[in-house]
Amino acid sequence: MIPTHIINTLEHTWHSITSLCEGLSEQQWKTATQLPGWSVQDNLSHMIGTERMLQGLTATEHRAADMSFVKNPIGEFNEHEVDARRLLTGENVLTEWKELVQLRLSTLKNADEAYFAREMMTPTGPGTLADFLHIRILDCWLHEQDMRVALHLPGNTGGPGAEHTMDRLIRTIPIVVGKRASTPEGESVAIHVTGPVVRDVSVTVTDGRAKVDATPAMSFICSITIDSPMFFQLATGRVNGDAAIPVCTISGDVDLAQRILNNFNMMI
Repeated sequence: MIPTHIINTLEHTWHSITSLCEGLSEQQWKTATQLPGWSVQDNLSHMIGTERMLQGLTATEHRAADMSFVKNPIGEFNEHEVDARRLLTGENVLTEWKELVQLRLSTLKNADEAYFAREMMTPTGPGTLADFLHIRILDCWLHEQDMRVALHLPGNTGGPGAEHTMDRLIRTIPIVVGKRASTPEGESVAIHVTGPVVRDVSVTVTDGRAKVDATPAMSFICSITIDSPMFFQLATGRVNGDAAIPVCTISGDVDLAQRILNNFNMMI
């Protein structure tokens, strides 16, 4: 099956990134982001490195000297690609990005089903190329937001990329509520996400395991209301629970709600 919706969402996200970057000054390109050691330019360089890999292009032979922020082999690959472009101007990196996006979209829109069914390792384990592309939307959209936050240029906070990213992250909420926060057996937790991306999630612990309820529970041990920008910041480890708690509305068991927020980081 050809994942047309995924391709279209990637295209929308990539074009939004390009629009953000066009016209940035060199000072803006070098602005630090929330990601340790990475500038706005570094975020784009990282996306280039991964898309080159997926296109089957040769990885850089450059080796970064500072690996202090690296936690795993994926991070090591990323850092080499990022550092290889640090001496370039932001405009140079943007030119490479735009050419690569054009190539990637041509490849994706002309590929057959076998291309997307190709088995490969993804950031979450063994899967297919289609599975990897599903994750690429999340990764690219989040890095766009990292760049926008650093530059104080908000945008694209709703729409297909944001909706897709929210739905992927929601998959991990049961682990947060059950395993990490130790919600008691038989109890339910409600998480209300307000705009721009709106979601209402009900999670119940049954037989020692938390699951998202198909039908919302009748009562909740606690509920948390949070806007989607803070949800994304918290769920991706950009901020911790201390930053989120003051801007959330909590009812019911406050201690449990705080444990949930303090363990909300869902990223590797």
